[in-house]
Amino acid sequence: MTSENPLNVSTQDSAISPFSEFNIGSLLLRMGKITPADAERVMRLHKEQGVRFGEAARSLGLITERDIQEVLARQFDYPYLNPAEDGISSSLISAYQPFSAKAESFRALRSQLIFNWFAKNRKALAITGVDAGVGASYLVANLAVVFSQLGESTLLIDANLRHPSQHDLFGIKDNRGLSDVLAGRAGVDVVRKISAFENLSVLPAGTLPPNPLELVSKANFRTLLSQLAETYDIILVDTPAFSDSTDAQAIASAVGGAAMVVRKNVTRVNATAVAIDQLQKNGTPIVGTVLSEF
Repeated sequence: MTSENPLNVSTQDSAISPFSEFNIGSLLLRMGKITPADAERVMRLHKEQGVRFGEAARSLGLITERDIQEVLARQFDYPYLNPAEDGISSSLISAYQPFSAKAESFRALRSQLIFNWFAKNRKALAITGVDAGVGASYLVANLAVVFSQLGESTLLIDANLRHPSQHDLFGIKDNRGLSDVLAGRAGVDVVRKISAFENLSVLPAGTLPPNPLELVSKANFRTLLSQLAETYDIILVDTPAFSDSTDAQAIASAVGGAAMVVRKNVTRVNATAVAIDQLQKNGTPIVGTVLSEF
């Protein structure tokens, strides 16, 4: 793969008319990247020099390489966003720069989780940082995006009822969420579909409660997870940092498994060992440890 053509496919099949339903020329027109008059110019160059439609349009200065990548993404049902779209945070690299090296690292992690966790008839996984500020919430948000890009019906639950962040990352304005469901003040209709990604939904943390540990320790949290597992293929759960409270232990136990996030040159080895040991003593399987450099 190369950055110029990350999907490793031709920008146009010369055997297909550039205005057929699914090719680059048609998509560029429908997306407003070129006008019909532009298309005529591109077609002339295409016929005169035998270059592909996308390459011809780019050589004429009508489109950029990013435009070609966006069209390819649509051709292969691989959605991503333009800057400042839908109020979603630009820090979600997988949503805005899906062909970058950072996004590729999230896809590599996705593959590891599929083979080592989700392939074993499991649907849910808690992602918890050993310490605060290691990037666990950022990581799980990007993971949710890449799972949805794979075509998996994905739900991201913000179970950090102390310092939630997923509502900000995904531009969700509704104040209701998980805490309200667990307190009996709302139903699962507070799950928010992310319109930019057909297969992605988010259950935000909701109203900040005075008793977060008690809420996530209730039996109805496990019941809710079971209910949601009937609808979604993948459920990722963001938790508070392990060092901040015992919430992470209760959440990971209810979810049935956890991945630990540590930060390079920040998280201490002893702190990681203690966190893993305590989760395992509670009977919670640990799928692995993720070293974050972001």
